[in-house]
Amino acid sequence: MSEENPTNSAATDSDNSKNANSLPKSIYLVSYPKIVFMYPSVIVAAIVAVWMHITYGLSSDNPITADSTSVFLASIFLAVFTFNLVVISFDFPRTTSLTLFFFAGVLLLGGYVLLINFPSVLPAISSLFSRIRPVANAQFYYTFVLIFLMLFLLVKIGVQFDYWEVRPNELLHHHGFLSDMERFSAPSLRIDKEINDLFEYMLLGSGRLILHPSNERRAIVLENVFFIGKKEKSITKMLGALQVQVREDSN
Repeated sequence: MSEENPTNSAATDSDNSKNANSLPKSIYLVSYPKIVFMYPSVIVAAIVAVWMHITYGLSSDNPITADSTSVFLASIFLAVFTFNLVVISFDFPRTTSLTLFFFAGVLLLGGYVLLINFPSVLPAISSLFSRIRPVANAQFYYTFVLIFLMLFLLVKIGVQFDYWEVRPNELLHHHGFLSDMERFSAPSLRIDKEINDLFEYMLLGSGRLILHPSNERRAIVLENVFFIGKKEKSITKMLGALQVQVREDSN
């Protein structure tokens, strides 16, 4: 008959206590709308706005020449804006779809460069492209940035009234202006992670998190959870530590 060493038992209890203290008390999960993925366009618009402001001033009365730099900056903004619209309009769940997208983009860009440098290949289309010289003043870009900043602020305010909180022993749903709350059992919580769009994952580490509480028939689906990989690891670590602690206490 073996006798348990008190020193080893105390060391184990001390390690378990340290692990429990190192875990976060709460993990917050927020589902964001897709408009948040437009932030690259806002950043580019802000940079171009500052450059146009310094070069031509802020007044709309100042004439803007369609020089190569202004046209280039406007084209960059339109390219990034188009990319953002593609990201929020379509899903690219697999590497194959991502490869096809980049392949199509390379073909379009190569065709544009070919027509600009060798207009005799397709003179009618080359002439059309040569007349397209997009230019906008600083007020346009500042207005674009201001509109999206206001939308981002409204989104930030809105998510304060609808979010989820994972605790070691329960799952809470905070919603409504009066802080209504729903409680679900967390110790037997099962979670699934899905990366349904590679572009969204690259922009904000975003993905779909599916929660399966033990006492609920329906699954809880949270779209566009930021940094989903880190969130999943934190929740798994928290719930795993709780299960180990419960088993040790039962022994």
